[in-house]
Amino acid sequence: MLNLDTDMDRLEFLSLSALVAIVVSLFLFFFSFRRSKANVPPGSSGWPVMGESIKFFRLGPQEFIKERTRKYSQDVFQTSLFGQKMAVFCGPIGNKFVYANETRSLAAWWPLSVRKALFFPEFVESPTDEISSLMFISIRDILKPEALKQYIPVMDSMAREHVDSQWADNEVVKVFPVSKKYTFDLACRILMGVVDAELVIRLAKHFTLVTAGLFSVPIDLPGTPYNKGIKGGKLVRAELMKIITERRKEMSENKSETVRRSNFLSRLLLVTDENGKFASEREITNNIVGLLFASYETTSSAVTFVLKYLSELPHIYDEVYKEQMEIAKSKSEGELLTWEDVQKMRYSWNVVCETLRFIPPLLGGFRDVVNDFNYAGFTIPKGWKTLWTVHTTHKNPKYFADPETFDPSRFEGRGPAPSTYVPFGGGSRMCPGKEYARLEILVFLHNIVTKFKLEKVNPQEKIELYFLPVPKEGLPLRLTRHK
Repeated sequence: MLNLDTDMDRLEFLSLSALVAIVVSLFLFFFSFRRSKANVPPGSSGWPVMGESIKFFRLGPQEFIKERTRKYSQDVFQTSLFGQKMAVFCGPIGNKFVYANETRSLAAWWPLSVRKALFFPEFVESPTDEISSLMFISIRDILKPEALKQYIPVMDSMAREHVDSQWADNEVVKVFPVSKKYTFDLACRILMGVVDAELVIRLAKHFTLVTAGLFSVPIDLPGTPYNKGIKGGKLVRAELMKIITERRKEMSENKSETVRRSNFLSRLLLVTDENGKFASEREITNNIVGLLFASYETTSSAVTFVLKYLSELPHIYDEVYKEQMEIAKSKSEGELLTWEDVQKMRYSWNVVCETLRFIPPLLGGFRDVVNDFNYAGFTIPKGWKTLWTVHTTHKNPKYFADPETFDPSRFEGRGPAPSTYVPFGGGSRMCPGKEYARLEILVFLHNIVTKFKLEKVNPQEKIELYFLPVPKEGLPLRLTRHK
């Protein structure tokens, strides 16, 4: 044990300690620098802390990724986003690699801004796999086609009500905001059995704050999107906790199987683990928030841009109209759509698929590197994050001939090559809501196209591309009712 008796001794000791600390720090810095530079993918880390996030948002994901694949590598390149070192995997081989290594070298991950906005504080630092996998299998089962058939009449009924109230009496409709209202109303009804208009409006208002802050720079200061997103998340979770607590009480008092399985939330409340333990209200809330986000933002984006292309391309519109009118004419007055009707909408679904190729609702998906691994001759270090993205294949002429031409026939027969068309991801974590989205979009499309001809008010309206594509003016369309 050291005995420092004099001030001089203390001073010399502190000086020596500082020198040792500096030497050690420099050694560790150069060691880690050399290690990080040894064989990692080419690219740039950008500015300290901020990384390349500003460039990413300024250019938009599509241009950002296009520029860097051209400059650095067609296989994988490095960047820094959301304060994290990140390897961006490119092309169908990169997509397939990520999908195939979900449980080996990679784990689910979302930026801090997403986790802070969506999850309760105690879950924010937990591995995302623990949060999302808790009921992932159950959610996937609940969202299977056979389980969704019963909801098609509900979707059709709500679409008719929406068209009557938001479209029928208007010469011009801004599609993006009204489609967001429809998809959120429908999500509240089908996911949670919520029909109280005031509660739905309140939830939607809170959710607007959440989505604005989801992929923001994590600066928690009053007025920033990140700060608003966190506040919005608290408000949404508080409302959901009340709904879930009340629903659990209702279900314990009413043993009717119809009541117990009338919507997704009721079915999630019945899920137990291997020990027969029910999930907590907070765990269920985390999952419901995720489902609401997916069904609200991404589906309304898809609906909006399907209608955009139908308004721009008369020959595509005419084919969709012909298909939908054949179905409409087969129905009696007031008869709702069925599963069999939706299965006949083959050309319409090809149009939706081509829209999702042109303007995919989401950028892609993130993963956490849990073990060092090699890819395309490079080392991807543990602790880095990875990103697979639609923007390395969807508009690439290697995989889609004449990619700037809108051509629904690409999806006839076998369709695109594996892992080139990935708006819903792939592998074990493919979006479980894919079938829900398909039904929702097609039912809505049927109710619009069979009633109106569509024309863009501003043919030069721009699309702003961040994590979600947004029409700058909300996509105002002029409606002409069919005779």
